[in-house]
Amino acid sequence: MARQGAITAALALLAGVLLVQGLPMLPARWVSAPTGLVALALAWRSSRWRWVSFLLLGTAWALWCGALAMDARLPRALEGRDITVVGSLVGLPLARTDASRFTLRVDRAALDGHPLALHGRVTVAWYDGAPPLQPCTRWHLLLRLKRPRGLLDPGAADSERSALERGIVATGYVRDDDGNTTLAAPAWCVDGVRAAIAHAIETRVHDPHDAALLRAFAVGDTRDLSQDDWAVARANGVSHLIAISGFHVGVAAVFGVWLALLAYTVCPRLGLWLPRPQAQAAAALLAAGVYSALAGFGLPTVRTLLMIAVVALARCSRRGSNGAHSLALALIVIVLVDPLAVLAAGFWLSFVGVGFLILCLQSHGRGWRAFLHELSAGQLLMTVALLPLTLWFFGQASLVGALSNLIAVPLISFVIVPCALLGMLLLALYPALATPVLWLAAHIVHAQWWLLERMAHWPGAQWYLPMVQPLALLLAVFGALWMFLPRGVPLRWFGALLFLPLLLPPHSVPAEGAFQVWVLDVGQGLSVLLRTHGHVLVYDTGARYPSGFDLGEAAVLPTLHALGINRLDLLMISHGDNDHAGGVEAVVAAFPQARRLAGEPARMRVPMAQCVAGQAWQWDHVSFRVLSPAPGGGGRDNDSSCVLLVAARGGRVLFTGDISLKMEPAVVAALDAGPPPVLVVPHHGSKSSSSATFIAALKPPLALVSAGWRNRFGHPRPEVVARYADAGVPLFNTAVQGAMEVDFPADGPPRRQPGWRLRQTRYWRE
Repeated sequence: MARQGAITAALALLAGVLLVQGLPMLPARWVSAPTGLVALALAWRSSRWRWVSFLLLGTAWALWCGALAMDARLPRALEGRDITVVGSLVGLPLARTDASRFTLRVDRAALDGHPLALHGRVTVAWYDGAPPLQPCTRWHLLLRLKRPRGLLDPGAADSERSALERGIVATGYVRDDDGNTTLAAPAWCVDGVRAAIAHAIETRVHDPHDAALLRAFAVGDTRDLSQDDWAVARANGVSHLIAISGFHVGVAAVFGVWLALLAYTVCPRLGLWLPRPQAQAAAALLAAGVYSALAGFGLPTVRTLLMIAVVALARCSRRGSNGAHSLALALIVIVLVDPLAVLAAGFWLSFVGVGFLILCLQSHGRGWRAFLHELSAGQLLMTVALLPLTLWFFGQASLVGALSNLIAVPLISFVIVPCALLGMLLLALYPALATPVLWLAAHIVHAQWWLLERMAHWPGAQWYLPMVQPLALLLAVFGALWMFLPRGVPLRWFGALLFLPLLLPPHSVPAEGAFQVWVLDVGQGLSVLLRTHGHVLVYDTGARYPSGFDLGEAAVLPTLHALGINRLDLLMISHGDNDHAGGVEAVVAAFPQARRLAGEPARMRVPMAQCVAGQAWQWDHVSFRVLSPAPGGGGRDNDSSCVLLVAARGGRVLFTGDISLKMEPAVVAALDAGPPPVLVVPHHGSKSSSSATFIAALKPPLALVSAGWRNRFGHPRPEVVARYADAGVPLFNTAVQGAMEVDFPADGPPRRQPGWRLRQTRYWRE
């Protein structure tokens, strides 16, 4: 394929695939067939319109693959049923004190002895004393499964999109059953080799943290890295370097070239059988392929491997290939092999980053000065060029990332990774010699991480912006390209101005006397955000689980950042149950100056004052009053919940925590005259709350319940839903709606906005 033609084909193919990813729902699968036929006809009839044919081909292929992926998901009728599954472990299982978690590739499945057409990957948790799980093993298990379903909040990660991109067809857990047993497994597999290397590193490196980091660099094993480690990596902009990255695969290819050169130096007669350039190309591809396999064939490594393959094949066939042509061919191959790869952040960071380097980084000769110039200029270029995409996908960026990468990239790629490669090679050839090499690598990793931990606390290390809009993203990417084009391009400084819509987004805050309420989607828990013109309150923070997953960090903080909130005035925790208070430490760490109140301060993991009935204040002409618990309360039960009434000219809202039927009459009695309040439903809609008398006394115009999708408690209970329906009260659930927003304007009644799930419609959220 001609160079210019390959680039045009790659961009058109990518555009066609992207068109499909923006659809709220997929058309029937048969639509892809006529679309593909039209594409082939255009390609055959006219070379002028060949780019259109590639665009249509990408559309047809993405429609077909998207429909296949959605059809492969667990049927809704089977959610919550016990299914017998036979499958093999994929990747490295994660063992924690609360559960073991792993990915299972399903070979066959059955329900009540009848075969099911369920194939693909399922993510599984095994609670209550799971046996030791080894990579590559096959198991016969009884699973309780459901379709992939994630939380949807502004700024938070989209786990449903991630599940589609990774081929996850269901999630679930292992049921207690005598039939759960291991089966015959292959003698070895790549993941088994990865696990063996990881274990060898662990036994040879005495410091557990150094060993964990070295395993990540060597074989992409990140199981023992903590949330703090990832926070340090994000603050320094080096997350892409922690596990095996594409650049590391390039280093492995160079390692292969050196090995081939060494072999030809030792035995020159090899040149009689195969010319050295072709042998070096083959050795580079082999080394890169082996190293990519040890990384689990992640997208950045596959992209680099494909580019190396293009160059190696061109060298073997004695044909030239420049960087742009190689990148275009790699893009075509990835999109054709897996069009859903465009849903991954790594896809865009990889291709856009390399594309900018090819287009904008100019060579300055040879030698150390040229190398240092290109290294420093390349880090600056990558930091600026990838800033818009980083903010788009992650909601944050690191302003110290250019300096951190200037230190980390050469150290990791030219010292740590080669040491890890040499250590792994010696583990196979002469294990005794591997110990000093891995010891040296571990000490270098330790020193580097010590420096990164301190740089993570520099000003600007963690920089947040409100949610990025598509137009601002495109303008900023184009601005970065304009800024770094070769000298001679006019008005290059003008590219910086195109960053302004990204860096200075419009702010939408309530007017004086108005306020806004967000009931966040935190699963089976509660977290509410209330915002006035100049103040912010967070009521509850969701749960924190033994696995380390923290809703305060995963949902509450991203939502605050996405809405442009950089200050918290009051954190109120209704009571001490984990589903309300679990995320409190993460929120307090981010906003240590916020005032803190709680219904059960003795159960809090951070110091908090007692909330008491009668406490009142006013922000921006919006009144706040605590209705419960009474003075002297603060016991250890749900009825100790802080009950908060917020009132303004446009309406009122009542936060009730987990109060029960016993406390509801007292809350009603404490209400003063005023319009009926919007109600955040008590205790997630349990049968022990929301009595018919309580609902009739409040007459809420709207009721909002926070509950988990298919939660084990059955919240909201059907009888509770019926009570609200009988009273004519509209009831909305975060499990169905995602995060829910209600506006209380100063000049009108409350207005409920569409749920976040309805605002962010995509076909993978059916």
